[in-house]
Amino acid sequence: MLCPFCRHDETKVVETRTSDDFVIRRRRECLKCMRRYTTYETIEESPIKVVKKDGTRVPFDREKIRKGLEKACYKRPINAERIELVLAAVEADVYQNFDREVPSRYIGEQVCDRLADVDHVAYVRFASVYREFKDANDFVEELEPILRGRRP
Repeated sequence: MLCPFCRHDETKVVETRTSDDFVIRRRRECLKCMRRYTTYETIEESPIKVVKKDGTRVPFDREKIRKGLEKACYKRPINAERIELVLAAVEADVYQNFDREVPSRYIGEQVCDRLADVDHVAYVRFASVYREFKDANDFVEELEPILRGRRP
């Protein structure tokens, strides 16, 4: 660490504090000019890329998933907190299981699995877009397990 005042490269850490946001605050003292300054250390995140069906790669975007969830849950008795919980669970799963790239199919399946536990109508709405239903038969096939009392 170079001193911002004299550019000397030897400092000592006087105080360290951490926060919930994965930021470490350090008070440092230059061993040459004896001046003190503060540095902040953060985790360098390598953004996960989503591999789409056509093979293109785009940055992971939690807001895109949120919009899909909100559309699926429109006019359903599902509050914003519940949507946020589903979104957080999907995002945590992605970051836990993938380092650099995640298939879009995996994300869609995670959202479907979690929506099936929250609301059947929202689940079918999301599945109809995600799985690209072509006609009413696709809806019937998706609804049959629900109507039989089993989880899709």
